[in-house]
Amino acid sequence: MDFVNGPLFAAAALVFVSVLAGLFSARLGLSFLLVFLLAGILAGEDGPGGYRFDDHRLSFWVGNVALAVILLDGGLRTGFATFRTGLKPASVLATLGVLICAAITAAAGVLLLGLDWTTAWLLGAIVGSTDAAAVFALLTRSGVTLNERVAATLEIESGVNDPMAVYLTLALIGIAAAGQSGLGPGPWSDLALAFMQQFGWGALLGAASGLAMAAMLRRVRAHDAGGGILALLIGAGGLSVFAATGLLGGSGFLAVYLFGLVVANRAAEAVQSTLSAMDGYAWLAQAGMFLLLGLLVTPSTLQATLLPSLGVALALIFVARPAAVWLCLLPFRFSARETWFISWVGLRGAVPIVLALFPLLAGTPQAGLLFNVAFSVVLVSLLVQGTSIGWMARRLGIAMPDPGNERAMRAMFRDFELDPRTSVVALCEFYDLPQPPDATLALGDWIAAALRRPPVAGDTLLLGSATLVVRELRDGIITRVGLGLPK
Repeated sequence: MDFVNGPLFAAAALVFVSVLAGLFSARLGLSFLLVFLLAGILAGEDGPGGYRFDDHRLSFWVGNVALAVILLDGGLRTGFATFRTGLKPASVLATLGVLICAAITAAAGVLLLGLDWTTAWLLGAIVGSTDAAAVFALLTRSGVTLNERVAATLEIESGVNDPMAVYLTLALIGIAAAGQSGLGPGPWSDLALAFMQQFGWGALLGAASGLAMAAMLRRVRAHDAGGGILALLIGAGGLSVFAATGLLGGSGFLAVYLFGLVVANRAAEAVQSTLSAMDGYAWLAQAGMFLLLGLLVTPSTLQATLLPSLGVALALIFVARPAAVWLCLLPFRFSARETWFISWVGLRGAVPIVLALFPLLAGTPQAGLLFNVAFSVVLVSLLVQGTSIGWMARRLGIAMPDPGNERAMRAMFRDFELDPRTSVVALCEFYDLPQPPDATLALGDWIAAALRRPPVAGDTLLLGSATLVVRELRDGIITRVGLGLPK
């Protein structure tokens, strides 16, 4: 039994030590995911563990399955209500935003690494999307509560932008394999067809299978099935949808996220009892994936391109991501502070490393260099962005206050409360404020119209010298309004 017990002991001990170290490192603001990644590196051939691991196919397989489980868990925790404020901006970020990030990163690859444009575009596609595992985990453990608009945008974006990155990566690998430096009419039509196939099958199968699973869960739950059994049923169903969609040429990542989303919102009572078990599955998937990817990396090979890779990472964090976010969110009237924060939470995690395995498996020229650069980008992102999410939210003033902190609550929501059904005319006459256009509206309706975006708790609007704040909403309707007057 040594061939079983030896590897099992090593793997279990590595996970145990990583989780234990992660619990202590969280107090220092370090990401759990970073700890798992570093543990894998230390166990690898350049670390004290000295274990040589170079099975790219196994890493690719484990990485895809783990990402499917993580996206499924993310979909199960996303309510349809968040679509009110987050769907449109997140959809633009997940498509056009990934493309802009890839383009600017490609330019950095040409300037800093001397890549040709096709390979540089491939690098940009690999690192162009935010990582669902990193975003879901770090937003949960950051210690801050974000307003609904920002949180919904970040969660939905990270859940649906992977298909765009996968599509771009596969398309550019095909272009590189064909030896084309440009795109003629033929490749353009092929790319358009592949795009429709990826997103069409992904959306169709994800939504349809989600509806079927929700109907099944409502029937199965009546037989007193426990949360653990239902979690296993949902997990197996999600992985089946992921694989079947891929076999049909669609995006399994999009399908499994939509599957979880539809199931959670159509069979909410059944799903609620499974969330604890699904959280365990997701953390196991993240731990295994990051440990394995850490093992796969050989740090000694990173030295030759360390400085250029660092330059690419900084260009992505401080130039590409902010430019993409500002351009994409411009029509949606996000505040400057919200836009800067969303720019900062452009976390890169396991997805770029998994995507960097595509060129290695395809035998693309300079695939080893692309893998090393992608790993460096992920490491810098987790170190720089991942450790500062909470601090950045508080610094920009977009963190929602703790309900138990009266001073912070009054600072955000002001000292007085108004009935949103009060007419703006009456309010202006009583406090001697200038009457705005449409002053005949009720206060809540006027605020919603003046914001020109779906309101969320914490939204602020000036009316003369007074400050109006949205205190509470119900089903998207403003139910409480705060009033602040100059002292």
